[in-house]
Amino acid sequence: MIKAIFFDIDGTLVSFQTHAIPESTKCALCAVREHGVRLFIATGRHRLLIEEGNILEGFPFDGYVTLNGQFCYTTAGEVIHEARIEPADVAGLLARLEEKPSACLLIERDRMYANLIDEHVQRAWSAVKFSTPPLGDVKQALHNNIYQINLFLPQEQEAFYLDAMPHSAATRWSPYFSDIGPSGGSKAVGIEKLAAHFSIPMSDVMAIGDGENDIDMLRAAGIGVAMGNASDAVKRAADYITTDVDHDGIINAFKQFFPFIF
Repeated sequence: MIKAIFFDIDGTLVSFQTHAIPESTKCALCAVREHGVRLFIATGRHRLLIEEGNILEGFPFDGYVTLNGQFCYTTAGEVIHEARIEPADVAGLLARLEEKPSACLLIERDRMYANLIDEHVQRAWSAVKFSTPPLGDVKQALHNNIYQINLFLPQEQEAFYLDAMPHSAATRWSPYFSDIGPSGGSKAVGIEKLAAHFSIPMSDVMAIGDGENDIDMLRAAGIGVAMGNASDAVKRAADYITTDVDHDGIINAFKQFFPFIF
């Protein structure tokens, strides 16, 4: 029996075309929640970027896996899990950025700041309707806890910077930037931590996503669902493939797994 569902946001709950939750998805969420299923978010976004623009429209989720599993908390604000990038890796990256400048965003628990704003940042942020991030002195990251770093460059250019971060790994859900976090961290770790907190076995968990950063989560869940707009790699990791976000993907998946509701 499915007792909990974890949803990616961008491309899963929220359309890249309309930047909103489809009406059919809202109906689907309300219906399964009324039947006692706990609902969670599992995203690469920071809390501030979840709150920005009220993208989730105030829907009462039970908890949040943010920053690809590096910071997880309940709706009540209780922190269940957190994982930080090794300070030596942060220092290594900053040294590489001095050698070969590139736009990056450093993400702390309650704030984020960029070293520069260029066309790569503007393109990436406009694609998901984020406000332009604030500029900041990135050297302060040497003394603060950093949970995630975004690098705004093509994937084939990542290696130069990642080579200086041996305890970190990169994943992507956008072609415009990478999410860098501590090695071993993932949405899978995050959903396992939150499921355990609510005493829900992973066999009773469903996870739904569309991006590369969702693959581990889909494999870890009892049932992994890939959106129709997902890449082939994501679809291969899933137990079930639904339609895309703009063609009622969530409610169509629920019709398959909750026939007694729909």
